[in-house]
Amino acid sequence: MSQADEDPTFFDRERDRLSREITSGFEELLSSTNVLNRKLEEVLGMTKEYETIAALWQSFYQLMRGPTEDEVDEEQPPGLPGTGGHVVSMKQSKNS
Repeated sequence: MSQADEDPTFFDRERDRLSREITSGFEELLSSTNVLNRKLEEVLGMTKEYETIAALWQSFYQLMRGPTEDEVDEEQPPGLPGTGGHVVSMKQSKNS
Protein backbone atom coordinates (compact mmCIF):
# COMPACT_ATOMS: atom_id res chain seq x y z
CA MET A 1 0.00 0.00 0.00
CA SER A 2 1.23 3.41 -0.82
CA GLN A 3 1.06 6.63 1.17
CA ALA A 4 -1.72 7.98 -1.07
CA ASP A 5 -4.00 4.99 -0.33
CA GLU A 6 -3.78 5.49 3.45
CA ASP A 7 -4.26 9.28 3.55
CA PRO A 8 -7.89 10.34 3.27
CA THR A 9 -8.67 12.51 0.33
CA PHE A 10 -10.03 16.03 0.66
CA PHE A 11 -13.50 14.70 -0.14
CA ASP A 12 -13.29 12.06 2.63
CA ARG A 13 -12.03 14.60 5.19
CA GLU A 14 -14.71 17.10 4.25
CA ARG A 15 -17.42 14.40 4.33
CA ASP A 16 -16.31 13.30 7.81
CA ARG A 17 -16.20 16.90 9.05
CA LEU A 18 -19.66 17.63 7.71
CA SER A 19 -21.01 14.37 9.16
CA ARG A 20 -19.64 15.32 12.60
CA GLU A 21 -21.16 18.80 12.26
CA ILE A 22 -24.55 17.39 11.26
CA THR A 23 -24.44 14.86 14.09
CA SER A 24 -23.61 17.61 16.56
CA GLY A 25 -26.46 19.74 15.19
CA PHE A 26 -28.93 16.89 15.56
CA GLU A 27 -27.79 16.26 19.13
CA GLU A 28 -28.32 19.94 19.94
CA LEU A 29 -31.73 19.87 18.27
CA LEU A 30 -32.73 16.77 20.22
CA SER A 31 -31.59 18.33 23.49
CA SER A 32 -33.48 21.56 22.77
CA THR A 33 -36.59 19.63 21.78
CA ASN A 34 -36.48 17.67 25.04
CA VAL A 35 -36.18 20.91 27.05
CA LEU A 36 -39.10 22.41 25.12
CA ASN A 37 -41.17 19.27 25.70
CA ARG A 38 -40.53 19.41 29.46
CA LYS A 39 -41.49 23.10 29.57
CA LEU A 40 -44.70 22.43 27.63
CA GLU A 41 -45.59 19.60 30.02
CA GLU A 42 -45.03 21.97 32.96
CA VAL A 43 -47.27 24.62 31.40
CA LEU A 44 -50.01 22.10 30.65
CA GLY A 45 -49.78 20.78 34.20
CA MET A 46 -50.11 24.29 35.60
CA THR A 47 -53.17 25.05 33.48
CA LYS A 48 -54.92 21.97 34.84
CA GLU A 49 -54.19 23.14 38.39
CA TYR A 50 -55.67 26.56 37.72
CA GLU A 51 -58.93 25.41 36.09
CA THR A 52 -60.68 25.30 39.47
CA ILE A 53 -59.37 28.72 40.44
CA ALA A 54 -60.40 30.14 37.07
CA ALA A 55 -63.91 28.75 37.49
CA LEU A 56 -64.12 30.30 40.96
CA TRP A 57 -63.04 33.73 39.67
CA GLN A 58 -65.45 33.45 36.76
CA SER A 59 -68.38 32.77 39.08
CA PHE A 60 -67.24 35.66 41.32
CA TYR A 61 -67.07 37.96 38.30
CA GLN A 62 -70.54 36.95 37.15
CA LEU A 63 -71.94 37.48 40.65
CA MET A 64 -70.37 40.94 40.94
CA ARG A 65 -71.36 41.92 37.43
CA GLY A 66 -75.01 41.30 38.26
CA PRO A 67 -77.70 40.25 35.84
CA THR A 68 -77.85 41.91 32.42
CA GLU A 69 -81.11 43.21 30.98
CA ASP A 70 -81.63 39.90 29.15
CA GLU A 71 -81.08 37.90 32.33
CA VAL A 72 -83.41 39.95 34.57
CA ASP A 73 -86.40 37.90 35.62
CA GLU A 74 -89.58 39.75 36.54
CA GLU A 75 -90.14 37.45 39.54
CA GLN A 76 -86.55 37.68 40.81
CA PRO A 77 -86.14 40.52 43.33
CA PRO A 78 -83.05 42.73 43.12
CA GLY A 79 -80.22 42.26 45.58
CA LEU A 80 -77.52 39.75 46.37
CA PRO A 81 -77.78 37.17 49.15
CA GLY A 82 -75.75 38.18 52.19
CA THR A 83 -75.78 41.90 51.38
CA GLY A 84 -79.07 42.79 53.06
CA GLY A 85 -80.68 43.74 49.76
CA HIS A 86 -81.89 40.26 48.95
CA VAL A 87 -85.64 39.65 49.38
CA VAL A 88 -86.59 36.05 50.09
CA SER A 89 -90.21 36.26 48.90
CA MET A 90 -92.20 38.86 47.02
CA LYS A 91 -95.61 37.27 47.73
CA GLN A 92 -97.72 39.05 50.30
CA SER A 93 -100.13 37.24 52.53
CA LYS A 94 -103.87 37.84 52.05
CA ASN A 95 -104.24 38.85 55.74
CA SER A 96 -102.30 42.09 55.32
